[in-house]
Amino acid sequence: MAIQTVKQTVFSVGAKHWDRRLFDELIPLPDGTTYNSYLVEGSEKTALIDSVDPDTLNDLFENLTDHGVSKIDYIIANHAEQDHSGGIPAVLAKYPESKVVTNEKCKNMLIDLLDIPENKFLIIEDQEILNLGDKTLQFFLTPWVHWPETMLTYLKEDKILFSCDFLGSHFVSSELFVKDEVKVYESAKRYYAEIMMPFRKKIRGYLAKLNDIEIDMIAPSHGQIYDKPELILNAYNDWTSDNVKNEVVIPYVSMHGSTKQIVEYLTNALIQRNITVKPFNLTVTDIGELAIKLVDAATIVIGSPTVLGGPHPSIVSAAYLANVLRPKARFASVVGSYGWGGKMVEKIAGMLGNLKVEILSTVMVKGSPKEIDFKALDKLADEILKKHENLNLKKE
Repeated sequence: MAIQTVKQTVFSVGAKHWDRRLFDELIPLPDGTTYNSYLVEGSEKTALIDSVDPDTLNDLFENLTDHGVSKIDYIIANHAEQDHSGGIPAVLAKYPESKVVTNEKCKNMLIDLLDIPENKFLIIEDQEILNLGDKTLQFFLTPWVHWPETMLTYLKEDKILFSCDFLGSHFVSSELFVKDEVKVYESAKRYYAEIMMPFRKKIRGYLAKLNDIEIDMIAPSHGQIYDKPELILNAYNDWTSDNVKNEVVIPYVSMHGSTKQIVEYLTNALIQRNITVKPFNLTVTDIGELAIKLVDAATIVIGSPTVLGGPHPSIVSAAYLANVLRPKARFASVVGSYGWGGKMVEKIAGMLGNLKVEILSTVMVKGSPKEIDFKALDKLADEILKKHENLNLKKE
């Protein structure tokens, strides 16, 4: 990766991981990712903002060498997770005069994760500043976005917000700045849905605080730089709001076809009522796509066959995912099939404790669906329509 200039004395020196396709052994990465590290050269001091994943250290060091960097005074650690912090021990070894600048909680985590000596740290507080000569860094603590120690770094003179994971996207491009806004918006929404959505209410408060500072650029640690920051700020204000849309998401599994028939009928019934609906067959679904649709949906309908008296294991996984992601959905329902009995509805409802949803009518079919079952699905579709109308939801 070549060095890229952000501004006159600010450079992107991190790594592009073009072919990474799975993050944390969980999250699909259809567009790869980046580990952005930024070099800020002041008239007196030089700071490196975040490092890179250890697997890409060669890229970082090649860039620093090509740029002729002989001394780094400060390594800013916005976040202790190893895709940003993992390279810090190697940077300290190469530039032993460096101090790691971070908050107390992040320091403790970095010691635990990377065994960095305590005397290598310079601890800062919320809104404290660090002078580089003609450049000034200011730090804003943002715990639980998305770990308890996270913070943001603001370069006051250039009005650049280095936001680490916050406002980022798993997207890699040769271009430093956002050009394809539609593509980046979708990548950022996927990123928000998979990583940031559980902390929606916390994020809303931090977004309000950002209104007090002038921001010309947002430079996250994953993805491209926003030189039009309103794109991502407006998106986050929308995603973190309490507003839901006239949309239904249906994650489902069907073993012998009965649940598939149920879901297909309900999908068509909702379409006929002018409701946007997206079914997800969990045997082939990209969980990132499911997470994206959970961001705005007013209603979640879970479809499952009964397996040993309970839901299909893939449905258990999806219900767990929805519960930990905490989408702002208002309503939920369960549809499915059974052979001889069970307590599937109760078990699924018990898995959704974090969701502040009203449980609507459920439709459980013995064997294959019959006329009476299709009428019950029509009734459920009518119920969903009425609930959405009462919220004055508009179709997107």
